Amino acid sequence: MRRRHHVVVTDYLAEAGSEKRVLDDVADITLLQTHDEANLLPHAASADALLVYHDIQLTEKSITALTKCKGIVRCGVGFDNIDVQVAGRHGIVVCNVPDYGTEEVADHALMLLLACARRLIAAEQSVRAGQWHPQVVFGAPRLRGKTLGIIGCGRIGSALARRAQALGLRVLIYDPYQPDGIEKALGVERCPRLEELLPQTDFLSLHCPLTRETRHIVNADTLAQLPKGAYVINTARGPCVDATALIAALDSGQLTCAALDVVEREPLDDERVRKHPKILLTPHSAFYSVEGFHEMRFKGAQEARRLVLGEP
Repeated sequence: MRRRHHVVVTDYLAEAGSEKRVLDDVADITLLQTHDEANLLPHAASADALLVYHDIQLTEKSITALTKCKGIVRCGVGFDNIDVQVAGRHGIVVCNVPDYGTEEVADHALMLLLACARRLIAAEQSVRAGQWHPQVVFGAPRLRGKTLGIIGCGRIGSALARRAQALGLRVLIYDPYQPDGIEKALGVERCPRLEELLPQTDFLSLHCPLTRETRHIVNADTLAQLPKGAYVINTARGPCVDATALIAALDSGQLTCAALDVVEREPLDDERVRKHPKILLTPHSAFYSVEGFHEMRFKGAQEARRLVLGEP
């Protein structure tokens, strides 16, 4: 009889219906629903694979205890909450699910851009307050002919570029890791240096992973290089934007508005950000659609199945 494997879901999920449909014949599933990696330790020695979301950080403390684990699957795109160097030293493969939410995040970024530009929240709140003043949107720019600058032009950045083109936006991209010709395939303009993109950019949207290179890539210096009155949209990772510098740029008028789906510390505990009248916020929800969430869970479970069965 084939041995039953053990798959541990560290965080986020309160039920494992999708995972059981993929894994039920080969593995037992444990849901930890924890933000603290210390709660993984009692299960670490028996875990053949982990399914990990974004509510937990896995460091050397817990990874070294995974003595029989074949792999960690990050059910999402970014894997900055897993110490991949430590995992590698212990022979543990780290995987992700990079393609499940491409459409959703691109749609969400475009929604945030439109909401900022068209003063959606101010207009809605004004009407609910009993007013009827079209002047609340005065100052809203015409989008056609404006420039969208995209930092990171992978799957999601590319999807946003195509959506923006339909609105008549000029699209610039900065991504030193994409192959030559990506700009030709997308019909956009490529800037080899970030310093070339920023001064031309009316709307700046981030779609890069969080790395040492991109942490605080939006900072006081880069914000100062944008045209006065620009907009910043972040659906990538919170620490890509220096919140203190962002607030200073909003207060000075260098930025008109910022829209953030992600923040430096989640859940949001920075009242400066929460209460700022020029920041539009959503709760790290850009990834979600009914279909996308199912796809993410299904593909993550499939990867765990391949890991425990020793398949490529």
